[in-house]
Amino acid sequence: MSETEHGYTVGDVARLVGVSVRTLHHYDHVGLVVPSERTPTGYRVYDAGDVERLHQVLTYRELGFSLEQIATLLDDPSVDAWAHLRDQRELLTDRIDRLHRMVAAVEDMMNAKKKGIQLTAEEQAEIFGQDWLGEEYAAEAEDRWGDTDAWRQSQERTARFSKDDWRAVKADTDALEARLAEALRGGVAPGSPEANALAEEHRASINRFYDCGHEMQVNLAEMYIADPRFTAHYDERADGLAQYVHDVIVANAEQRR
Repeated sequence: MSETEHGYTVGDVARLVGVSVRTLHHYDHVGLVVPSERTPTGYRVYDAGDVERLHQVLTYRELGFSLEQIATLLDDPSVDAWAHLRDQRELLTDRIDRLHRMVAAVEDMMNAKKKGIQLTAEEQAEIFGQDWLGEEYAAEAEDRWGDTDAWRQSQERTARFSKDDWRAVKADTDALEARLAEALRGGVAPGSPEANALAEEHRASINRFYDCGHEMQVNLAEMYIADPRFTAHYDERADGLAQYVHDVIVANAEQRR
């Protein structure tokens, strides 16, 4: 730090106390920390008293006081500074309690993640078949929906799934798709009570992962016919099944508007 013959320059003070020159200019502008002198060319010059006041300001700021409150505390001799500090201590104590609760909640989520069994590629193939594209789907889903509540719900819920849970998911999905294929072959019309019941079964299967309303379910149905991989998955079970599942879901959703 360089000390001029007049005192400290604004750059000196900024380096000394660890604030920006812009902050010091603002404090000067609002009258909170005004340099005692200026050079003939207009540069700010701070003396030791100015720096001491700046330290007081920064201490109060760290405690959460506003600039207006700080100015009152420092400049109004009738103000009870002790009472203000007592009130601020209570506010800080409340804030600490909230932060402790937040830490506990985060730790609970971390523990839930640790308890969940994340399937290896081999286990995915064992349960879902050799043509399972789980890693590819997961990467695409995170890229597309990673900032949504549905994605966060899915991550939290599946973190608790065991290997047996995933086997149950696979079995339930296969059974539902078989019933949908049977309905297609049997001429069950989209919008009929039987088809609507299948649509609600499908929505319930999604609810296992995240809260799925009818609008969200329709978005999924659109993907079944827009993404060739999903279309192929359904149509392998019955020719035209992807379009049929789409139509069943859309008809059910329209009736519930």
